[in-house]
Amino acid sequence: MVYNWIESALFALYPPTCVLCGGQGAAGRDLCRGCAADLPRNTNPCRRCAEPLPVGAPAGTLCGRCLRSPPAFDLCRAPYLYAPPADWLIGHLKFRAHLAHGRVLGSLLGDHLADLAGPRPELIVPMPLHRARLQERGFNQAVELARPVGRRLGVPLALDLIERVRPGRPQSALQRSRRHANVRGAFALRRPLDAWHIAVVDDVMTTGASAGELAATLRHAGAERIEVWVVARTPP
Repeated sequence: MVYNWIESALFALYPPTCVLCGGQGAAGRDLCRGCAADLPRNTNPCRRCAEPLPVGAPAGTLCGRCLRSPPAFDLCRAPYLYAPPADWLIGHLKFRAHLAHGRVLGSLLGDHLADLAGPRPELIVPMPLHRARLQERGFNQAVELARPVGRRLGVPLALDLIERVRPGRPQSALQRSRRHANVRGAFALRRPLDAWHIAVVDDVMTTGASAGELAATLRHAGAERIEVWVVARTPP
């Protein structure tokens, strides 16, 4: 009750403003209805890795890559494509510390997930950054996205469960063929795992190398079901 009153007061003093066009925000977030409608939807994804399927492919099928080599995670949810203006919002969150974008994108991801049927995970694990990268950036964009998702779904975040022990090069700077080697052995658990159903949250999935390596680490620790939740999926 007190939280709702404070939230209402803040909205009255500082009404939401669209981070894309500067107009009046809608649905309690800093994004107007028009700009929200312009976000590129991932309308026919692979049911395992969420990569957009070719035009004409039957809905709910697997992409060729998942048929040949299934990833370590069970499924990926990615409501948007990494294309304008979603890529601009993610880029300015990640590289320019526009944390308001994280709240907007995280709330959109949370709404998308809330509409889906099925059991909720026991824990949300934001994709960890190596401590050197975290010190350089000052924040972890995956944590900024995961917080509104966790609040929306009522699922706790596990911020101390796993760490990135190998820095590696930024995945965005590498070709697809080198991304898996770049993250091999990158993650380690900091404490015993006491959950069997886990969701990993990140901003973008391109090859799935980082998510796959983290999922393999969690699987080795005893997790039985691992979902990956990202804001956007890079088209092939």
